[in-house]
Amino acid sequence: MYLDWSELRKELRAAIGRFGKSQPDFMKGIGAMESAYASTGHLDAKTHELIALAVAVTTRCDGCLSVHAEAAVKHGATREEIAEALAVAITLNTGAALVYSSRALDAFDTLPK
Repeated sequence: MYLDWSELRKELRAAIGRFGKSQPDFMKGIGAMESAYASTGHLDAKTHELIALAVAVTTRCDGCLSVHAEAAVKHGATREEIAEALAVAITLNTGAALVYSSRALDAFDTLPK
């Protein structure tokens, strides 16, 4: 069940590098997006990485988890801060399930009885 996260990061970076060689303009665009949000200075790098980890949980991206966990630590995030960000992600998923549960019941309620 558990992954070798270091190996995953290594393989992911190699695969993205190969993709980047075939799509250099696209990768420049990705880089431009990353530079744009980082340049505002409104949030620090650690906060960016905590958000990225929470989003990685909600999108279920193992590669994202691996890369952004490493970056979060690099920018000084503690295990407790990461856990709190992940608790926010869990709560968001719970909230989304609650909202969609009401939609499921709404769909049911529109059926002829």
